[in-house]
Formats: sequence, C-alpha cells, structure tokens
Amino acid sequence: MYRDKRIVAMIPARKGSKGYPGKNIRPLAGKPLIAWTIERAKRSRYIDRIIVSTDSKKILQISKKYGAEVPFLRPRKLADDKSKGVDVAFHLLKWMKKNNDACDILILLQPTSPLRTEGDIDKAIKSLFSKNAKAIASVCKTEHPYWSNRLPPDGCMKNFMKLKRTNINRQDTPVFYRLNGAIYLAYVGYFEKRKGFWGNNTFSYVMPEERSVDIDSKVDFELAKILMRH
Repeated sequence: MYRDKRIVAMIPARKGSKGYPGKNIRPLAGKPLIAWTIERAKRSRYIDRIIVSTDSKKILQISKKYGAEVPFLRPRKLADDKSKGVDVAFHLLKWMKKNNDACDILILLQPTSPLRTEGDIDKAIKSLFSKNAKAIASVCKTEHPYWSNRLPPDGCMKNFMKLKRTNINRQDTPVFYRLNGAIYLAYVGYFEKRKGFWGNNTFSYVMPEERSVDIDSKVDFELAKILMRH
C-alpha cells in the first residue's frame, strides 16, 4: 500500500507462445522465467497482492510455489494469440469486484521482463503520485526512427531515407523512446474509463536499456541470460 491506496499486481502468463513456446516457465539462471517477476513483486514495498492470470495448471503450480496467488484459471477465450492484455486485466478486475475485493491501483507486470527490479516497480508507483498522473508506462531509449522504414517486396531502398537525414550523425539526433513492456500501472477508475492505460494523464517511467529486455524469442532469452550474469 502506498498513500492509503491498495495496489494489486497482475502477472499475465498464458501457456501458449508462438515466438518462443513455453517461455514463461523456461529456466533462467536457475528459476522459471515467471519466478523472477513474482519475486520482484514480492520485494516491492507497496504491492499488497500478487495475482497470476493463467490458463495453465503448470504455471499455476509454479506461481504458487514462488508466492503468488492463482485464484482461477483464465478462460480459454482470453488465452489465445489474439487475446489482449487489457481484456485479461478487465477479467481480473471483474473477478475481484464479484468477490468484494476491489483495489485502487492495478499494476501489470509481464513475466517476460525478468530484469526489471523491485526498485523499478516502486519508483514507478511513486512517480504516479509525484507526477499527479493517472497511469504510468515504462519506456527505454530506442534506435532512432530516422534509420528505419518499411521495404517494398523487391527490397529497393529508393525511398528508404530522406536525403536530408543521410548525413546526420547519430549524436546529433533527438532521443527517442519505446515501450519496454516491463511496467504498466493505473488507477482502476482511469483504466476502466480509458479502457486501458492510455490517456492524457498517462506518464512515462524511464528504465535503462539493460533492464528492458522483453523476451519474445530465443535470442531475447539468451540475451537475458547474459545480462543477468552481469
């Protein structure tokens, strides 16, 4: 709890994954991937409750072992490749209200961000109040879009770069940021009204690139292993 607000963390972890099958329970530095997020959330000074939303009995067992609650199995319609995280969050909030167990703030922590720390979580929560925000989303620096574009089927780069950008040094370009998927949080009322985390009162929490790996492939997983050693 922070400033008398009850904070519930949701960790969404379905069993299916096209990018890297079974990634949520693959061992990373001696623990299942999801365990890193559960343990970080447990170390938070402000989170009151940690709930894993999953459709997998195996993930359920592992999550409970590491200290999270799994009070239900997620419906199949919310556990396929087309399922949206927002819908999973609404399902949890609806379940909580049905059980007379509402919260003030919902924080979504994806298990695919194992390098995010409890310090990141608590700083993001505190920034919600210090910025007088209604929601927070974590970001990190990204490659500059000046050097990115779509390609036609034949691979021709005729229109890939604007001429005035071809001779710009990287250090002379403005800094751009991307969502890193590690932390989303919002007041429940704002989340319900906006049908998600996005709106005029959503602010950023900036994280370093080395803690911003979002595992979606085997390459991401191997990179997380390397970074975790250091």
